[in-house]
Amino acid sequence: MVEESSESRNKARLAIMELANMISVPMSLNAAVKLGIADAIWNSGSNSPLSASEILPRLLLPSGAGDPENLQRILRMLTSYGVFSEHLSDGPVVERKYSLTDVGKTLVTDSDGLSYGAYVLQHHQEVMMRAWPLVHTAVVEPETEPYVKANGEAAYVQYGKCEEMNSLMQKAMSGVSVPFMKAILDGYDGFKSVESLVDVGGSAGDCLRMILEQFPNVREGINFDLPEVVARAPKIPGVTHVGGDMFQSVPSGDAIFMKWVLTTWTDQECKQIMKNCYNALPAGGKLIACEPVLPKETDDSHRTRALLEGDIFVMTIYRTKGKHRTEEEFKELGLSVGFSSFRPFYIDYFYTILEFQK
Repeated sequence: MVEESSESRNKARLAIMELANMISVPMSLNAAVKLGIADAIWNSGSNSPLSASEILPRLLLPSGAGDPENLQRILRMLTSYGVFSEHLSDGPVVERKYSLTDVGKTLVTDSDGLSYGAYVLQHHQEVMMRAWPLVHTAVVEPETEPYVKANGEAAYVQYGKCEEMNSLMQKAMSGVSVPFMKAILDGYDGFKSVESLVDVGGSAGDCLRMILEQFPNVREGINFDLPEVVARAPKIPGVTHVGGDMFQSVPSGDAIFMKWVLTTWTDQECKQIMKNCYNALPAGGKLIACEPVLPKETDDSHRTRALLEGDIFVMTIYRTKGKHRTEEEFKELGLSVGFSSFRPFYIDYFYTILEFQK
């Protein structure tokens, strides 16, 4: 065995120290969102570099409250991960000021009250955090999710019981899905030949509304979700809200759209959902699924890491055998239930459009 160099050992120790302390990153990000730092720096688009002492009065804190030194510690740490840019002053006393990078700007609240901030908060609620020390149990006892072990019942059950928890989840999904849907509408033309479109798991119908506005050829939109979900959905011109269970049947349409549905279910459950979609489509109809797609090989790119992190989140919180899948795994699922062809469209860096044709 070749003896390792002193430099390689030092790098290895440094790397494991970073990994061991990695929890500082998401929790500092969570703190930044709770404090409203991004909105304070953005200040209606100025994004002028500010010191911690200058940021504090802009936060929603009691008058005179706040510790600028501790705020700066959070700012520095998140700067090292590309959320903020640091600006150092010249002179004998160094003053640090901070502005938002493109990453930081995703946390700025837009005119509709949305940002990626709610997604950050949703992932780091106390009930979610209780599950993470139990990740190893997904290996030892895969029959029960770590979340269930920690909280006594499934996450989706608790969403139905806790309005605050459900509201945050809905806001988080809206903050992520709106920019994704804009990317779809700009880069995917698969809706052009569709007259009737079913959105499976469409929640409030926001995605259908955006599709109908962009593609006037879609004359009928059917927003399909659980009865208790569609009961709260607002009226949308051209959209009919239908309650039901996708494991039993799916409404008929020229095409069926779903977003982030398959990733939380097992292979057998995915086959049941996809088979019901297949049965609801005419010859030549298509299922358009938007899902995270894992790369074939593992590397250290931001995209691969984000996808694999999301996969562990699904395993820990929602289903131990629900999972992100590779392109080939999705293709095999589709062919196994009868779809004759499969095409992926890599429009977004995280989510992929998967087109299954009957």
